[in-house]
Amino acid sequence: MLSTNQNKYRPAPVMALPDRRWPNQVLQQAPTWCSIDLRDGNQALATPMNPERKQRMFDQLLRMGFREIEAGFPAASADDYAFLRQLSASTPEGVAIQVLTSARREHIASTFAALQGMPRAIVHFYLSTSPLQRRLVFAVAVETLIERAVQAAEQIRSLSERQRDTDWTWQFSPESFSATEPEVALAICEAVAAVWEPTPQRKMIINLPATVEVASPNRYADQIEWFSRHFSRREAVILSIHPHNDRGCAVAAAELALLAGAERVEGALFGNGERTGNLDLVTLAMNLYSQGIAIDLDFAQMAEIVACYESCTGLSVPPRHPYAGELVFTAFSGSHQDAIRKGLAAHRENSLWEVPYLPIDPRDVGADLSGVIRVNSQSGKAGAGHLLQLGRGICLPKQVEREFAHIVQAETERCGGELEQQRIAALFDRTGRTRICPHCPG
Repeated sequence: MLSTNQNKYRPAPVMALPDRRWPNQVLQQAPTWCSIDLRDGNQALATPMNPERKQRMFDQLLRMGFREIEAGFPAASADDYAFLRQLSASTPEGVAIQVLTSARREHIASTFAALQGMPRAIVHFYLSTSPLQRRLVFAVAVETLIERAVQAAEQIRSLSERQRDTDWTWQFSPESFSATEPEVALAICEAVAAVWEPTPQRKMIINLPATVEVASPNRYADQIEWFSRHFSRREAVILSIHPHNDRGCAVAAAELALLAGAERVEGALFGNGERTGNLDLVTLAMNLYSQGIAIDLDFAQMAEIVACYESCTGLSVPPRHPYAGELVFTAFSGSHQDAIRKGLAAHRENSLWEVPYLPIDPRDVGADLSGVIRVNSQSGKAGAGHLLQLGRGICLPKQVEREFAHIVQAETERCGGELEQQRIAALFDRTGRTRICPHCPG
């Protein structure tokens, strides 16, 4: 049995923000979306994507509407370098290719070499800033980190100014931001901004990652709001977030961070990424869509997206994954089936979607309404009656439906599994028609 061990674990520090404003905000628009499937997602795979699978994933992301795509870490991978060279000649107009680099001079130089000829590029460099990383991994003081950040920013600006055929955007991440003292993260970002001199017309991106999710989502929102209120050039930056899912709260953390002032999110399809994964862009986007917010991403063919993802990554989308899993719109429970059946019967096309247990219309993501009710031993009279009506056009009277449900129940218990629409119709032909409904049409 696990017991509380205060000598081993301790709670995250409380954020001092008594006048926090984000709880009273309402989300009204979608953020800028950046897919990191080809970099952060890819590096987490046991078998990383080869060039052919990378290209298929890239093409799928374009079809979905992504216009910012992090495509690799060219200084760390020969495959990433080659893929970026390939993209430099084939990236559609209006799409920005993002690349990650450390603050090391040779990594930055290699990154710019990989981006020769790229129409639009986001150069994203990072430094680990948390006290644990500073003490245990790098053994450096804050002042040294700031100096390294400034040197990297200067090199990036200098190399960008030499490659004027590319439309550059600069991005900085204080890695492990959520575990970093707010004042330290702010000081490093201010130092980078002083070098890059962003303006409201030419903004830089400051990306504030929960590299490891260490606290509840409300604390991340507090950190984002505190930073947004204290950064001196707020109108000249795009505030971005990059939540991981170590506590299983990445989507919630992202939604609260957007309330707190974030304008851009980085994540991956179905949450692919290191450990428990990155922010799931599918769930976040569809959550916003379900609230009537235009998301500017296309999930109308969700099954196609799932198939591409599974083929390219070798991973599987669980059957209960929000909006995309095989069973997410399916009801086996009798009471759920009854409510869904009545809700579908009352619904009129082009009216407000109000069907119990279905937060969105399954047809919006390419699902078939015929699959929302399935029958097993947990089902009630509504399930079998609904499928019989759907398949045969037979609408049973209430009493007849109730009697037929007992026959179906006995059959599901006998076979121990699900009864599909055809088997229910055959069961009705064999038993129900002569016993309880001799006048029903064929």
